[in-house]
Amino acid sequence: MNDLRIDAEVVRRILTGFIDNEVRKAGFARVVLGLSGGVDSALAAYLAAEALGPDGVTALVMPYRSSNPESAAHAGLIVKALGIPSLTVDITPMVDAYFALFPDADMVRRGNKMARERMTILFDHSAGQQALVLGTSNKTELLLGYGTLYGDMASALNPLGDLYKTQVRQLARHLGVPAVIVDKQPSADLWAGQTDEAELGFTYEEVDRVLYLLVDCRYEVADVVAQGSYSEEFVRAVYRKVQGSQYKRRLPVIAKISARTIDRDFRYPRDWGR
Repeated sequence: MNDLRIDAEVVRRILTGFIDNEVRKAGFARVVLGLSGGVDSALAAYLAAEALGPDGVTALVMPYRSSNPESAAHAGLIVKALGIPSLTVDITPMVDAYFALFPDADMVRRGNKMARERMTILFDHSAGQQALVLGTSNKTELLLGYGTLYGDMASALNPLGDLYKTQVRQLARHLGVPAVIVDKQPSADLWAGQTDEAELGFTYEEVDRVLYLLVDCRYEVADVVAQGSYSEEFVRAVYRKVQGSQYKRRLPVIAKISARTIDRDFRYPRDWGR
C-alpha cells in the first residue's frame, strides 16, 4: 500500500483549489451533489464546503423505498457537520411508476434507473439554483466501469476521479469525515443488503493495488502476476473490466465530417472564448 499513500494535506489544497477554480471560471458560485451517506459523497461535500463555503453547496438525499435507513442518517451527519443546505427527494414514486410497465426488469436495470433518476434530479436542481453538479465517482469505480453511464458517473466536475478508493478513505480521515462513514462497507444501496465488494468479488484494497500497477505504473498483466501476490485469473479479470468499460469513460464518439470535429480537432478548454 505504500505506493498508494498520499500527502493528504497537499491533495486537500489541490482539490479545494480545483473546485473553486473550475466552478468560478465557468461563471458559477455554487454546486449541488447527491449525498448518499457513503465516504465518496461525504468527502466531496467536505471539499466543496471548504472551497465554496457551506452556503455554496446543496446536498440532495434521494432514497428509494428499499434504501438502508442508515444511509440517510449518515447523510444527515454530514449535513449537520458542515452546515450545508439539504433537501430530501424520495425517488420511489417515479422509479416504481416506470417499472410498473416492466415488472420483469432485473436488478441491474432497476439499479441503473435509480442512478439515472437521481442524476436527473441533481441536474434539475443545478438549473434551479444556477449551480454545477459535483461528481463523486472515484478512480477505482471509473476504471472498473462500476457506475452507471449518465447516472452516478455524470457531473460537471469531479474532484475525486483521480483518487483510488483507498486514497479517498485516507483523505476523508484527514478532513475529519466521521469514522462511522469512512469505515463502513461501501454500498451503492441499490437494493437491500447490496455491497460493492460482494458484487465485485474482491476488496477495494486488493483491486487498487492491481489497478495502480496496471494503470499508473503501466505494468503488463504478466509483470503484475510475476510479483507473486496476485493470481493470473484475478489480474486478467481486472484488466478485462478496465478494457471493457472504456466506452463509459469517453464522450460519445462523433463521426468525422469536417476539418475540426469536436473532441478531436476542436479541443479547447471549456472556458475558451471567455
